[in-house]
Amino acid sequence: MTVRKLIPWPDARLRKAAAPVEQITDEVRGIWDDMIATMDAMPGVGLAAPQIGVMLQLAVVDASQGRNKRIRLANPKVLQASVKLNVHDEASPNLPGVSAKIARPRAVTVQYLDETGAEVERDFVGLEATSVQHQIDHLAGKMYFDNLSKLKRDMLIKRARKI
Repeated sequence: MTVRKLIPWPDARLRKAAAPVEQITDEVRGIWDDMIATMDAMPGVGLAAPQIGVMLQLAVVDASQGRNKRIRLANPKVLQASVKLNVHDEASPNLPGVSAKIARPRAVTVQYLDETGAEVERDFVGLEATSVQHQIDHLAGKMYFDNLSKLKRDMLIKRARKI
């Protein structure tokens, strides 16, 4: 497992949709392993492959207290989302030093391929749901601050540039 370099915002790759994963291979598993090492080094509760310059629909999430419940996702998509929202402080290592409170569905049902290549449908709740949605946004070329009003987004970016 290798800690990969995070690409800095405003790198254009952070604004492009990632390609679907055709099948789960040893290469894909190796990328996931590197992503977990990178996520742990940040530290953070999730990471999407485009954040390290790999333009595939791969994500990892671990919002567990013990940091021992790694979830590897390929081609994740939200099937259902709760009406009730949770607000979490979100940030990105690609744009360090700033964060924003983002409201997202409290619970989501997500379909994805796991590390064995099996198609899984799983419910995520709370911080885990927030992280999964945050990673799915990255896979679509969207940053967390895109969920803010234009005024708040502009202020956040201005603050980030000063840092």
